This record gives sequence, C-alpha cells and structure tokens, in this order.
Amino acid sequence: MRRRTFAATAGAAVVGAGALSSPLLAGAEERNRQGRDAYTWKQAVINGGGFVSGIVFNETEPNLIYNRTDVGGCYRWQEDTRTWTPLLDWVPRAKWGYQYVVSMATDPVEPDRVYAAVGAYTNDWDPNNGAILYSDDRGGTWGVAELPFKQGGNMPGRGMGERLVVNPADNAELYLGTPSGNGLWRSNDYGRTWAEVENFPNPGNFVIEPGNVILGDNQGVIWIDFDQIGGKIYVGVADPDDPLYASEDGGATWQAVPGAAEALGAVDGNRTIPNQSAVDDTNGYLYIATSFDPGPGNGPAASGNGGKIIRLATQTGEWTDVTPEYNPRGVIPGFGGITVDRQNPGTLMAATRNNWWPDEILYRSTDSGATWSLSWDYAEGEDRTDRFDMDISGSPWLTFNGEDQGPAYAVKHGWMIDALAIDPHDSDRIMWGTGATIWGTEELTRWDTQGDLIDENEAGQRIALPVEKFTVGVRAEGVEECAIIDLAALGGTLVSAVGDVCGFVHTDLDRAEPSIPTSWSMATSLDFAQSDPDLIVATGQGYYGNEKGHVGISTDRGKTWRKTGIEGLPGDRHPGTVAVSADGSRIVWSPSDTEITPVYSTDLGETWNPVEGLPAGARVRSDRVNASVLYAFSGGTFYRSADGGATFTDTGATGLPAEGVDDFRVAPGKKGHIWLCGRSDKAEVATGLWHSKDGGTTWNRIAAVDLAMGVGFGKASKRKGYPAIYTTATIGGQDGFFRSIDGGTKWYRINDDAHQWGNAGSVITGDPEIYGRVYLSGRGIIYGDIAD
Repeated sequence: MRRRTFAATAGAAVVGAGALSSPLLAGAEERNRQGRDAYTWKQAVINGGGFVSGIVFNETEPNLIYNRTDVGGCYRWQEDTRTWTPLLDWVPRAKWGYQYVVSMATDPVEPDRVYAAVGAYTNDWDPNNGAILYSDDRGGTWGVAELPFKQGGNMPGRGMGERLVVNPADNAELYLGTPSGNGLWRSNDYGRTWAEVENFPNPGNFVIEPGNVILGDNQGVIWIDFDQIGGKIYVGVADPDDPLYASEDGGATWQAVPGAAEALGAVDGNRTIPNQSAVDDTNGYLYIATSFDPGPGNGPAASGNGGKIIRLATQTGEWTDVTPEYNPRGVIPGFGGITVDRQNPGTLMAATRNNWWPDEILYRSTDSGATWSLSWDYAEGEDRTDRFDMDISGSPWLTFNGEDQGPAYAVKHGWMIDALAIDPHDSDRIMWGTGATIWGTEELTRWDTQGDLIDENEAGQRIALPVEKFTVGVRAEGVEECAIIDLAALGGTLVSAVGDVCGFVHTDLDRAEPSIPTSWSMATSLDFAQSDPDLIVATGQGYYGNEKGHVGISTDRGKTWRKTGIEGLPGDRHPGTVAVSADGSRIVWSPSDTEITPVYSTDLGETWNPVEGLPAGARVRSDRVNASVLYAFSGGTFYRSADGGATFTDTGATGLPAEGVDDFRVAPGKKGHIWLCGRSDKAEVATGLWHSKDGGTTWNRIAAVDLAMGVGFGKASKRKGYPAIYTTATIGGQDGFFRSIDGGTKWYRINDDAHQWGNAGSVITGDPEIYGRVYLSGRGIIYGDIAD
C-alpha cells in the first residue's frame, strides 16, 4: 500500500479563543465619523440547542474538560464560572467545515496540548478536505494539518469514537480513525504531519444505505483505545465480520482479536458495529458498546435488541456479554455512550441510543457489568419512578412548552446520548450530551445508596420504593449551536426561527424563552408588521413531517402563538417564506414546494386564497412603508404586488442572477428600497449586492461588493440618515461582516480574524433602536456592539 504523508499547512498558526477585537486604527471620534468602529462580540444566550457529540476529560489534570459538537465547534470548560469557552470562532468562511468537529483528544502527559479532527461532510457538500487542528495552549491558538480526505463532523456516526487519540505511553504519537475507507492514520510529531498506517488491514465496510448521499458512506475506523496494563492498542472497525484489531508491538503489526466477530457482530439477527469503548485498567477489561446503526438519530431495529455491551478480559482474551437484561419499554434499541469510573474500578455506565419513548435510560453497574441499575423504571403499569430530578433553570426552553404525558416527561434525559463521561478525578461528577443540551451532576454516587427503584408485593404487583433523589442540571452554559434560519429584531425583542428546536424570543439577551408554535420542530421564516411590531408571522413544520408546513401568528411580540387555519391550503406542503404587510392586514405565504401556489390571507390566516401571477417557491417580502406592496423573487425574475399580495406581476427588471439568491430584504422607512444578495460558486453566475430604489423595476449592482450572503438594516447613525446596512459579504477580496451608514457607498468590515464563525451570517440584521448593534446567525445568535 502506498504510504501517504501530509504536513501541516504552512503558516497555519491562527488567532483563536480569547483574542481581542479589531485594533483601534484611529481616535474614536474619527472612526465614528468614517463609520469605522471597533466591535465587541457576544452571544444571545440559548445554551445548547443542538447535538453534543463528545465530552472528553483530561485524565491527569482535574477540571480540564472539552466538548465537541456537530455544527457548533468545540469548547473548553471553565471551572470557576461553570461555563464553556468556544475555541473555533476564528474559523474563516473558506474553511467553514472546520467548525464541525468529529473527534477531540486531550494530552494526558502535556495537558496544554489538545487536538480536534474537523470537517463537515464526506460528500461534496463540504468543498474542503478534513484537517487535524493542534494546539499547545489548550485551544487558545491552533495550527492546521490538512488531510487528503474528508471527515464527517455532521455525518452519521459522528457520535462514535473517539476516532482521534493520544498514545499515553508516547504522547508525540496520535492515531486517527477515518471514514470512507481511508483506514487508520498516525502522527509521530504531535499532530503536525500524518501518514496512513500501511499495514492496518481493515478500513471498514459498514454502510447504512448504499448510494445515499448521507447514509451511503463507509463508517470506517471508529475508535482507538489503549490497554495500559498489557501495552496493547485496540482499534474498533465498522465491519460486523471483523470488528476489532489489536497491536502488541506499538502499532508495528496488527491482528484481528479472536472471538470478536462472534461477540460483537450481531444481536437478535441485527448486524452491529462497535461504536464506543472504555477501558478499566485496574481490572483489565475493555468494554465495547455496539449498535445496529451508527446514529445519532436512528430509530429502533426492525426486531429484537439493536445492540449490546461486551466485556473483553485484555489479559486472557475471554469475552463476556454484560448487556443489561431489562428495558422498561421492551427491547434495547442499541447503545450510545459508555464510560468507566477510574476512581472506582468496576463501576461503569452506559446510555441507550435511541429509546425515544418515553425517555432514554442510563444504566449503572458497580460490579464490572454483572448487574445493572436503571435511571428510571416503571411501577405497576406505566407509573414512572426516577433516581434524579432535572433542573432546567439554565435553559427553561427545554420543556419545548410541553407538559408531562404520563411517563413521557416534557424534560427528558435526552436523546442521541453518545457523549457520556464520568470525571476520572471525581466519581460524583458526570456529564452527558444530548440532541439539545449537556446534562450533569456532582452527586452521582448518591445513585449507589438509593437501592432499588421497584419491588414486588405479595400479589406480584410492581411497587415504587421511596427514593431520595439527587439533582441533574444543565451544564451547557456557553455552548451555542442552534441553526438560526431567520431573525426579527423588533426593538427590545429579538425573535428567532431555528432548525430542530423551532425558535426563541429574547427580551433579555442573556436568557432565551421558547417561542413559535411548539408542535413545530423548525421554523424557516419570520416577518413582522412594520407599523405594529407586536404582530409577527412565522412559518415552520413539525417533526419528521408529522405536521405539514404551516403559518403561526403572534400578537404579543412572540410570547404566545396561534396556528392559522387550513381552509384553502394544499394538503402536502413545506414551510418556505412568509411576509406580512406593513400594517399587518395581509399575509402572503409561499411554501418552498415547487408545485404549490403561494397563498394570501386578509383575515390573519383564518382563510387562504391562491396568489395570482407568482410561481411556486418564490421568496416573498413586504414593503416596510406601503401596506399595499409586497415583493417576490424567483429564478432571476422580480415580482411586485400592489394589491396586498392578491396578484403579482413581473417588474421587468433585468440583470439579476437566475440562481444563488439566498436573500433579499426591504429597507425600513424607505418606500421601494430593496437590497438583493447573490452568491454562487459558478463563474457564469453573477454575484454581489443589488439595490433598487423604485420597488424592484431597476437595479444597481454595488460595485464594491464581490459576493453577498445576507443583508439587513439597523438604526441610522444620524436622525434622518439612511438605515445602517449590514451585510455578510466579500468586499475587496475580504470575507466578513460589513456596515454602511451612507446608503451603500462606503463599506467597513466590523469583525476581525478572531471572530469569523465559519459560514456565519446568512441571516444578518441590525437593531432598530441601538445604533451599531448587529445580530447574525452562526454559532447560535451572535451579536456585536460598537466597543466604545
């Protein structure tokens, strides 16, 4: 096999977490006169909101903890504030996939060293190959070692691993398990250069659905673990027929571990793979959790159990099935995270993946897996009893505005629990990641004094026993990873449309409250009546299509919502975009489906009528002054309605791009002033920022702007000035976030290289009441203010 070696990118050290804002180039008065201001950047607090795929404790230094997320970068724990510090805000737009972290490793010998394996997708959705990021200062600054293949930080299997590890016997040596048949890789110089391990025999072969753009990738080499008693290196591979390999000579040669296929490769007729491992070096055990699906969002197996827990005695080679025998709801769907208590040999925990209803289960054993206790159980019928209470004061939205329904609580242990870790220095502390947050407690060993949850009376009935519960709370403060799809800044209130968790309302930027109809899983578009910002409209849809696209209305700035009527709506629809006229009297909704005619309502959504003259899937907006006028764009054609959305006509505009238009917005206080963004990777497609002053009939391309992703408006710099314009763009070859205070003549970049957030800013808007403030989508909701 040809040996492939790749060095770090030249000059790859970059400014990372904790960097200052842009340097002060001139005095404050001169900067303000020119529109050049230094900015400070903060988060509108949500706390979590997405999948936390891994939690890694340093094994030698207490309180040194990292977590990784699929789309929101990685973080380091701050013990004094009990918050997480983001480490990858420096990632530039050109390398946006670096914010998708598939694995992390913290050095047990030199704790200042930390590593991250990054890359978004193994298909062509991410144009770049993956990389290993290496830091000698705990993520303060990073170097980049580019790889010759892609990695899947947001692909199936992203919670398995860890794929990236430091050899504790020689911390200059790191191993990387890769997807897509690329095999096992190794670095001997602290992650600076990498080469394929030539003689590693198996690159994996497990594919969920061949030919599928997401599910069709080979899961590859999943994890590497070290037996420090016998000096062996173990490698888990996504191959049910050959799932485990070991080296007894420091990685020079590799052999399949005898009995591994029989122990790990199937359960109840379901082919399984070894998705995670944990080593007990005191007792000489390697624990392996398996699942029929790499996750994280899988359902149950077709029949029977979907996974098991197997124990290998590393010195004798003896295999023992230590799978918990009981799940209150029936079969075990498979296992996600598994972790060992290094302070108490023989104690381990594991999580189901995905139990879904009524909740996930955490299992705990104090006798090396011989017996297990559960985090909750049923008494007679479905009378649920629990070992701990869940405190959501750090994230009140985790109820999703729902209520307990029997054993299915509104606040859940979670779902997609692949990240599960007991603190190696403190047996009382555990953290686990879910699809929405991080849970944790510092009272874990109270579990062992509670005894059984259930007993049987003489009649054979299951009776709940009294339990003195401990408390589990949110440990996601500082982690922000919501996918923000739209924003509405009302002045004193910020409303967001969000993927996966629907949306929020912020009247205090340090606290998020759930908003938008709670039966929806995502919202895709927002608008408000310019003359009555209490009136907001949104469009979204339910989980996995169980509720079709719909429109919601709030008349109290997003505090409460009602869903509109369905009279006049097609049966099968997706949310698309929605607009409300400046006075709130008309609503136009354009579902994103290519065969569904847009509709309008004159009675706040009670009934709907088909729009005339507008193609399906058109993007719609309202004029912010003239209540009769609305606008739409589709395929290079710009449309205008002068009768409140009942009919649209082509404005006859020419020169607009036929594709690559992700956004257009209408300036407040300026009748007929429209700004349209264009971006594309195709050389033949025009890109930039276009401006119309006559309602979309004629357009002027702003010469300075090479490419624009998003545009929005905020308070003007002077009383009768043009609204401040904010755009996510490329200007003069420089990617960034820019502001103009003179109607688009002059533009100044307001962020610096330490604050780029990858592909952030597809949604950007100013604040109507605070000059200089800007909100943008990225790692959750980011906002910036003028520093002085």
